[in-house]
Amino acid sequence: RKMEKELMKTGTTTIGIVCKDGIVLAADRRVTMGYMIAVKKFEKIILLNDDIAITVAGSVSDVQLLSKIIKAQLRLDTIRRNKKSSVKEAANLLGTLVYNSIRRFSTIPSITGFLMGGRDEKGYHLYIIGIDGSVIEHDDYFSDGSGSVFALGVLESSYNKEINLDEGIKLTMKALNAALQRDIASGSGYDVVTISKDGAKKVLEKELKLIL
Repeated sequence: RKMEKELMKTGTTTIGIVCKDGIVLAADRRVTMGYMIAVKKFEKIILLNDDIAITVAGSVSDVQLLSKIIKAQLRLDTIRRNKKSSVKEAANLLGTLVYNSIRRFSTIPSITGFLMGGRDEKGYHLYIIGIDGSVIEHDDYFSDGSGSVFALGVLESSYNKEINLDEGIKLTMKALNAALQRDIASGSGYDVVTISKDGAKKVLEKELKLIL
């Protein structure tokens, strides 16, 4: 077997939507190893603090390490500066970590991608941190991972700028369901997190069992 097939990867579907009153993030729970489902309960949305959360995709060991580093760094920056980092600052920091990781020589390449949603004094923000370390802000929606093509079709046809948080959750679930139905690397369950005036919190979670 090739080394790539032995690595656990979050072949996945992650979704981020910007609503007029917050951000919605969603992700499935499946982790694959080649053609095998390795883990069925891997939560791919991580709360970094009360105002910022990320979805993760890529090699499991790398997304776990980078998530721990960015979470600790944001906490340290808050203590040093006596104020929280902006979402843009957090996104740029994570982008730098990804950039350095993928360009470091290794027999096992670091391949990771993140969606970051958050709130700060300037409002609500959704950033895409690409596998090359690029950082791009989206003012509407985005989907990443192997099932993203299915999710994006739903988002493209149904999203509008005036969508509220409750409508955003429903649209996110519709888009995620489209991916779960068609992408073999996505599935096993899902989690949904919102970032609003009440902070970042999980609002939905479910484990899906295969029926043979």
